[in-house]
Amino acid sequence: MIYKFEPLLKPTVWGGSKLTEFKHLPAAGEPMGESWEISAVKGMESVVAEGPEAGLTLPQLIERHGEALLGKRVAEQFGGVFPLLIKFIDARADLSVQVHPDDETAERLHGPGSMGKTEMWYVISAADDATLRAGLVEGSTKEKYLEVEGTAGLEDMLALYRVKPGDVFFLPAGRVHSIGAGCFIAEIQQTSDITYRIYDFGRPRQLHIAEAREAIDFDTILPDYRTAYDPADAVTPIVSCPYFTTRHCHATEPVAVEPTEGSFTVVMVLEGGATVDGVDAPAGTTLLLSADHGRATVLPGNEGVRFLTAVC
Repeated sequence: MIYKFEPLLKPTVWGGSKLTEFKHLPAAGEPMGESWEISAVKGMESVVAEGPEAGLTLPQLIERHGEALLGKRVAEQFGGVFPLLIKFIDARADLSVQVHPDDETAERLHGPGSMGKTEMWYVISAADDATLRAGLVEGSTKEKYLEVEGTAGLEDMLALYRVKPGDVFFLPAGRVHSIGAGCFIAEIQQTSDITYRIYDFGRPRQLHIAEAREAIDFDTILPDYRTAYDPADAVTPIVSCPYFTTRHCHATEPVAVEPTEGSFTVVMVLEGGATVDGVDAPAGTTLLLSADHGRATVLPGNEGVRFLTAVC
């Protein structure tokens, strides 16, 4: 089966107006920062948008179909819980400087069953001067961090990137980061909504200083946190980690999406449009292909199609 879900739009203080246009929805009356495309987060469960199972939530689908939907390996590993949260993000203003916990820290601070949050970003579009921050710069230490935590001085400890469409960043739990104004991003992450804000550019929102100290990875300092890949390749892996594997595809001819044994497949259409085994998928569409669906054929529209796939 192939499923489409109703988008869950989230208003935010830093959001913009691009999401509704990108997803071909009526304009919203307030800034929208996120569209949760596929979610099993408690209280924010996705609902099937069309077809014979329209109206069912994602957990209800899993209860009904089990391994046929998730895949045997995923069902066993995650206990029947959908393990990914899929989003589009529109940043009109800078997001907070933040960090997410790993699984062990999440369970210790938030209770059994809490997941950490490893994630990746794909930059769909960016303003000419758009930047983002990802990772601590060389020479950073916990002692230096403690001197500036919660203040603007933290900005100097983070690697700053001028971004362009097609840029990819991998953000394992513990890596400090901030999406900058002008970035429009596809995000694939673990099923978790745990965020520790460390600095918020003067906005009067709650910070999570103590929790962040326990979550930050001070040991992994890289010279470059941007993920290298060849966007000209028809299908190319971009991120592989214990929680998900993602691929980028740019196609002007029919292309196959091969299933991964024991897992479902997510398809996020970023540019152009296509049909996926007969299901219409313009830019802004996210599809969930059940584990038992098998091989899918993507037929690009006249202008081709660019999309991501994610499996566990």
